[in-house]
Amino acid sequence: MENKRIAYSILELAIISKGESVQQTLHNALAVAKEAEKLNYKRIWFAEHHNSENIGSNATSLLMGYVAENTQSIRVGSGGIMLPNHSPLIVAEQLATLAHLYPNRIDLGLGRAPGTDQETARAIRSDFMEAAHSFPGEIEKIQQYFSMENQSAKVRVPIAEGLDVPIYLLGSSTDSAHLAASKGLPYAFASHFASTHLFNALRIYRDEFQPSDTTAAPYTMAGVNVIVADTDEEAERLFTSTIRMFIGLLSGSRGALQPPTELTADLQQALQHPALHQMLKFSFVGSVETVRTQVREFVEETRVDELIAVSNVYGLEDRLKSFRLFAEVMREL
Repeated sequence: MENKRIAYSILELAIISKGESVQQTLHNALAVAKEAEKLNYKRIWFAEHHNSENIGSNATSLLMGYVAENTQSIRVGSGGIMLPNHSPLIVAEQLATLAHLYPNRIDLGLGRAPGTDQETARAIRSDFMEAAHSFPGEIEKIQQYFSMENQSAKVRVPIAEGLDVPIYLLGSSTDSAHLAASKGLPYAFASHFASTHLFNALRIYRDEFQPSDTTAAPYTMAGVNVIVADTDEEAERLFTSTIRMFIGLLSGSRGALQPPTELTADLQQALQHPALHQMLKFSFVGSVETVRTQVREFVEETRVDELIAVSNVYGLEDRLKSFRLFAEVMREL
């Protein structure tokens, strides 16, 4: 493996565990952020999802403000704001406000997907499909609002002009790789659930990258599922909650995150189903030693600059412990 330090971060969906309130789930997200800050995680990002009873990360910028207000140094961002759901001007206003309140700590990750089903997407914004097709131009509008050159424009976001709010492009296909490369933006790939195009997308992005005013060289992030415990057996037991969550996702029966159980023969068989196997392909589950080996192989193969960990663990204490042990893995790499 090339001798470079790999940054490590967290992607937070505020998954609601069975028997837990939304309020407690959001408080738990802050607890994760505070622990991550102590452990030198680089950033915590909040996803945007809608019409899902087990996900509390709906109002991304509000969650960012809540966590930034109650932490000191960790970067806080969107992973991502689904831009076709929003007006670029409003996004610029909201993120600029956060950047003034929490200087040099706010990231803007942008995605093209709705973060929900098509019917809900239309309820969010009736012209969603048109906005999705206009995604490259919508990104340019946000960049324009943050530029000093926009001071002479008729439509302005004065509080955004000249602010340093890094923009990251999120994606799960090769389309996003071409776009991130052409715009010279850092690129975060959603390999924690969309593994199929990871290597091809990274290759396209690096081959086609055009340096920009903000990003001189390609910068890549990869989402991975991470569950670390004292033993492989305990980590596999905790992983059963994630397995059941993804089975529900595929079968259309979404619900709260279930308590862990033993890794039964039925669950092991389910993991071999092509769709589930593909979605959970980049899941690092086990003891520190096991996960260290898995992560080292992944980083050698992908040459990514940063890992962003998703940890859908039922109990908060087990989840915090998993993040502590993962930080240990990353420090030792």
